[in-house]
Amino acid sequence: MAETDEPMLVDGDTGSTSDWDDRWNHIKKFLERSGPFMHPDFEPSTESLQFMLETCKILVIGAGGLGCELLKNLALSGFRNIHVVDMDTIDVSNLNRQFLFRAKDVGRPKADVAADFINSRVPGCCVIPYFKKIQDLDETFYRQFHIIVCGLDSIVARRWMNGMLLSLLVYEDGVLDPSSIIPLIDGGTEGFKGNARVIFPGMTACIDCTLELYPPQINFPMCTIASMPRLPEHCIEYVRILLWPKEMPFGDDVSLDGDDPEHIQWVYQKSLERAAEFSITGVTYRLTQGVVKRIIPAVASTNAAIAAACATEVFKIASSAYLPLNNYMVFNDVDGLYTYTFEAERKENCSACSQVPSDLHFSPSSKLQEVLDYLTESTSIQMKSPAITTTMDGKNKTLYLQSVASIEQRTRPNLAKTLKELGLADGQELAVADVTTPQTVLFKLCFTS
Repeated sequence: MAETDEPMLVDGDTGSTSDWDDRWNHIKKFLERSGPFMHPDFEPSTESLQFMLETCKILVIGAGGLGCELLKNLALSGFRNIHVVDMDTIDVSNLNRQFLFRAKDVGRPKADVAADFINSRVPGCCVIPYFKKIQDLDETFYRQFHIIVCGLDSIVARRWMNGMLLSLLVYEDGVLDPSSIIPLIDGGTEGFKGNARVIFPGMTACIDCTLELYPPQINFPMCTIASMPRLPEHCIEYVRILLWPKEMPFGDDVSLDGDDPEHIQWVYQKSLERAAEFSITGVTYRLTQGVVKRIIPAVASTNAAIAAACATEVFKIASSAYLPLNNYMVFNDVDGLYTYTFEAERKENCSACSQVPSDLHFSPSSKLQEVLDYLTESTSIQMKSPAITTTMDGKNKTLYLQSVASIEQRTRPNLAKTLKELGLADGQELAVADVTTPQTVLFKLCFTS
């Protein structure tokens, strides 16, 4: 954004910043005249611009590489009521591409700094920051927005947001109430590759419908990690997988948090000790954070292209002037520039957006461990640490819960028991909670012969 010499005229009654003449001419050309690409039901008028300027409320999730681009694009496109959520603080490594930040901002919350920058540089725009995890905000908070756009680097966070918007849907006699739908626009980048997608929860394919499209995480053999480490990543994984749950440095029920600097520092120091033991070099704080959080290197140009696509979709949906993307766009500039758009289809038995419990097919002699493995390893489910409960004789029974150490120890013997030994019956419902969703997911147990 270039510096401007235009005066910022403040209305004394409202405290809002007035617009100068012709400020929104570039937007009016799309909204106040017809064209060959207009939505067939769209009628040019001045009302769409007023809605964008005064009413439309947008939530941006993430203020990193994609988030900075999104905030800039949206603010300059006429959206003035923007909220941004991000749980991270600014690191020196962010400064090469996250252009809303400066060296003096290192250590400060990304959301706060990004909001301050946009508010000071784009007259009339009001960005409200939240230095929080998305999980710390409730249904009432998310229900207030017209559109939500994600610039996340985490599949787990995407799936949680997807689940939240699905939980807000209202059905009357099995029919979806359109007014309860909050469109989700999701952007993602991985090096020189990226994608943008438009999701209408309950109507189009959701995040979980297309889990197979996400690249599998790189996992190292446990024997290598435990006995024969050769790479610095092996040392870090040893501390993350084996040493943390053994020593529990921050308390019995505290899970490793990749966004907690104290946790990362502990893993880093222990990884250095492990590396020294096997004469391995290359363990750094940044690598440690990258392995724990599964960080993939970012490219500024890819972020810019994907954020532009996402901001365009926000504009199209907010104004109803053009048909939105239908519904998945792939971007690749590894060798030249390639884009491809296709329609991802809803999965009938999607565990997230289907209205009926998904079936789990196991024999009565199958062990609970097999069910747990299926929930975590199946490409269509990909849970992280599922907690399994059911109802027996009118009472809730926890079959296995991993996140709380004391309960994990008490329920661990159940993993070796068969489903029959646990008293489970054909057709019984299992309620599964996981970090990938804010809502409990129901599965129906179907016994096979």
